[in-house]
Amino acid sequence: MSSPRSRLLSAAWLVAAACAPKAVSRPPAPDVAAPDTPDTGPRALAVLDALEADIAAERADRADRKRAYETVAALPDDASAAYAFARAALAGRLAEARGAKAGRLVGEAEAWALRAIERDPGFRDGAATRLLGSLYVLAPPRLLAHGDSEKGLAMLEGLVRDHPDDPRAHLRLAEAYVALGDPEAALPALCVAHAEAKALPGDERRLLDRLVEDVGGPDMLDCQTP
Repeated sequence: MSSPRSRLLSAAWLVAAACAPKAVSRPPAPDVAAPDTPDTGPRALAVLDALEADIAAERADRADRKRAYETVAALPDDASAAYAFARAALAGRLAEARGAKAGRLVGEAEAWALRAIERDPGFRDGAATRLLGSLYVLAPPRLLAHGDSEKGLAMLEGLVRDHPDDPRAHLRLAEAYVALGDPEAALPALCVAHAEAKALPGDERRLLDRLVEDVGGPDMLDCQTP
C-alpha cells in the first residue's frame, strides 16, 4: 500500500529528484530597481491570479501555465514582493506540469519565494512563506538550495500561529504533516480548513478532500469545539 506521502507526491517528482543535478546556491539578483523600471508587480499578479482561477476551475492546461510563466518572466523585476511572488508561484505551477523536467523550475520557485519574503514577509498574508514552506516539505531535497522538510514544517507552523484564522495556512500545514507521515498531527489543522472549506478555491478544496481521505476519512476528524 502506498504511503500518504507517496500519494501526495507524483511519480514525476521522484523522477525529477533522480535526474536533476543538486541545486546550487546562486547570488540573489539586486533588489534595487532601476529608475526607469516600470511598476510590473500588479501586472505579474494579474497574470498569476487569472491562471489560478483557471486551475481552480480545472480549465488550465500545461500550455496555459507555460504561457503565464513566460509572460511574467519577460517583465522586468520592479523589486516588489508582488513581482517576486508571482514569479515564484508561476514557476511552481509550471513545475507541477513538467514533472521530470521540473528541476530548474523548483530552484527558481525557491529563489523567487525567498526574495518575496525578504521584500515583504506579510504580503498576501504570508503567501510566499506558505508556498516556500510547502515546497521545502514536498519537493525532493536534491532540487533545493536553502531548506528542507524540517525548515518547511517550522515555516508553516509559524504561519498558522501568525494567521490562525486563515484556512489556507492550516490546509498547507495539514498537508505537510500528512506528507511527513504524521496524520494524527494533521487533524487539528484539517478541522480548521474543513470548517472554512467554502473559503478555499476549487483546487484547494480538492486537496482538502484528499487529505481527509489520507487521515482515514471524515470519521477521523473530531472538530467539535468546547
